[in-house]
Amino acid sequence: MDNITALGGDVYEIDTKMAGYSGITAGYLILGDRPCLVETGTSTSAPVVRDALTSLGVGPQDLATVVVTHIHLDHAGGVGDMAKYFPSAQIVVHEKGARHLADPSRLMASARMVWGDRLDTLFGELTPTEAERIVALGDTGAIDLGNGRTLSSHYSPGHAKHHVGLVDSGTGDLYVGDAAGVYLPETGDLRPATPPPDFDLATALNSIALFEALGPQRLLFSHYGPVDAVQETLERSAEELRVWVDMTRQARSEGMDLDHAVAMVHERTKERYLALKTDDETAEQFELLSGAASNVAGILHWLDRVSP
Repeated sequence: MDNITALGGDVYEIDTKMAGYSGITAGYLILGDRPCLVETGTSTSAPVVRDALTSLGVGPQDLATVVVTHIHLDHAGGVGDMAKYFPSAQIVVHEKGARHLADPSRLMASARMVWGDRLDTLFGELTPTEAERIVALGDTGAIDLGNGRTLSSHYSPGHAKHHVGLVDSGTGDLYVGDAAGVYLPETGDLRPATPPPDFDLATALNSIALFEALGPQRLLFSHYGPVDAVQETLERSAEELRVWVDMTRQARSEGMDLDHAVAMVHERTKERYLALKTDDETAEQFELLSGAASNVAGILHWLDRVSP
């Protein structure tokens, strides 16, 4: 299948084809003794991911674990569907996200407020997962991949209060979710992901520092793909956060409303990203992944909290 890339160490990147786009959201299959899927993608992507697992030899009873870095719909919207397709799999999530997978009604209602009619096209509907199949992680935890290999979980809020990073003991891969921002492999761009309501600068920077301290061999971005330049990428991630916060703080101090603040920050940061200078399609992809409006709104929400 053209949406599967072998990354070595029995790890396979799966393009979930979110909303029909390529290169937006990746799921990852760790194909050990106890196969584990990291990130499901959206509900509308679930058949694509299921078919990829099938083509890699993972049948309905074979998948041991589904783990998500956090419960935003581009990462976990397909959890309920994958739980149905793979009835033996445990569903692993941070404890702050567990109840939303069992009862997604509040999560879906707030997502619909943000996305409106686009919700159905982009994400679809997160269906409930039986509570007894959900394993809730604390600040740290471990997932058994079989044969002595583990996926250790490290609480890393800042992007979202239910976010974890995951380290594979077999490869040294760190699944960064959205805590290190959004990476675009075509251009090498890295942009922060700071949506409301959970963004907090100090917490986000602490999560990046934690990732550095874990000493990973490689970063696996949910958006999108593997990155070998670990130290330099995490430093860039922290720098991006500071730049966006500084710009948004300036817009706020000038009394701008959200629309004007977004326009100013977008204008003043666009030189940092090759994606915005290439073609319209790449720019649109980048904007969908890490929208200026969502980033600025999240930073303003935080600023209103810390300096009203």
